[in-house]
Amino acid sequence: MDYLSKDKLVILGAAGAIGSNMVQSALTLGVTSRVTMYDPFEKGLQGTAEEIYHCAFPGSHVTWTTDIAEALESADYLISSGGAPRKEGMTREDLLKGNAEIAAQLGKDIKAYCPDLKFGVIIFNPADITGLVTLLYSGLSSKRIATLAALDSTRLQIALAQHFDIAQDQVTHCRTYGGHGEQMAVFASTAQVNSTPLVDFIGTSELPEERWEEIKQHVRQGGKKIIQLRGRSSFQSPSHQSLLMVKAVIDGKGYPWPSGVYVDAPEHGFEKIMMAMETELTHVGVTWQIPKGTDRELEALNTSYEHLKELRDEVIEMGILPSLTEWNRVNPHL
Repeated sequence: MDYLSKDKLVILGAAGAIGSNMVQSALTLGVTSRVTMYDPFEKGLQGTAEEIYHCAFPGSHVTWTTDIAEALESADYLISSGGAPRKEGMTREDLLKGNAEIAAQLGKDIKAYCPDLKFGVIIFNPADITGLVTLLYSGLSSKRIATLAALDSTRLQIALAQHFDIAQDQVTHCRTYGGHGEQMAVFASTAQVNSTPLVDFIGTSELPEERWEEIKQHVRQGGKKIIQLRGRSSFQSPSHQSLLMVKAVIDGKGYPWPSGVYVDAPEHGFEKIMMAMETELTHVGVTWQIPKGTDRELEALNTSYEHLKELRDEVIEMGILPSLTEWNRVNPHL
């Protein structure tokens, strides 16, 4: 089997549903032949490893360990799903304190064991905060850590495709920005349906205004619906999309969805935050630009930023993050 790389990819939380799917996806997609699985739950981790070995991926080198130092030593890439999962009735923000503490330790472990990490994807919720905390304590450049934000945009794409009764990929350029949560900014002006701007349909008999509002609400509640239907949070979609992010950095061929990225642009009204923006994934990592949209859409983006800022400041009050003036001391890249 041909692999894009022999670089070391570490999957944190590999005993769980997301992590175990991620290991299989990494090998199926041919991202890299060298995968290390980490989880403190040894029995479950060993079980996952046995399943992967039974798949018999040609040319693969898969190891597992419950020792975080061993797992991260000289890692080139990592994906972490290693926080507490979201359960029915919970919002992403309900996981704030515990998962922010996990993220802080992860950042410190990255700094200690793989300071030359090429790229890492943080996906455990609330990802905007856990990614921010991880980045700060890792000491890495902001180009080297991103968060998974695509699922909100892919949910918008499939909701529109189902509404218009067309193939999913006939709906293009779907975009949600800002927070990866219920305060996300859903953009209409970027999307196209069979090459026709979505805005041409909104407010017509083909897509009445109230139906568009329902679709936006559905997108904001998409993760919650999956929990209600399956009794657990998403695992197949985050596994697949986060691997595509790493793949894009390895092969340099691009990634079609927004990513969560560190933004510090006071001139645009955004300061020291992790949020979904229009991004590009290349060999150098993640870069971003301000999204283009209507005044109303950009106002929604600002509202989403204000919500994330409140969460960030709450984590500062908890003592997990230092005050903003101390960030450059902790991580000179920020």
